[in-house]
Amino acid sequence: MIHLPETGYAPTDEDRASLDAWFAAYDAASAKRDVERMADMAVFPLNLVSDDAAGDGRSAQWDRERFVATMTQVMGEGGEDITFESTRTPVFLSSAMAVVFTDSTMTAAGHTQQLRYADILVRRGGTWAFQTMLQCGWGDNL
Repeated sequence: MIHLPETGYAPTDEDRASLDAWFAAYDAASAKRDVERMADMAVFPLNLVSDDAAGDGRSAQWDRERFVATMTQVMGEGGEDITFESTRTPVFLSSAMAVVFTDSTMTAAGHTQQLRYADILVRRGGTWAFQTMLQCGWGDNL
């Protein structure tokens, strides 16, 4: 059993269900390479945190246009759908803020890759959106 840090907020079943539903919708958009839909699910400017080839931490803020252009390039166009098998560990800071750690296996065109990343999501008007993405190895592209 994973022991989560004590944040002072105990998430409700609805908190977890709504976050799981958000990730299911985001994964579905990602699988279809629907970058515009992925962008609809974010708060801009979007914060990105990574490290570069030299091992230095890097960060950036992207607007929607930069997100769409970069993710379109990274994910490629058309072809087979991408599949994800993910295990997510959310840490709720409140009913409107969560840090979510993800271990994922992504498969595209017969190539499988292991991913580990974290996202910070905020809920506004009852809808979750990602606001910060954290993943190693992308710093040279920020």
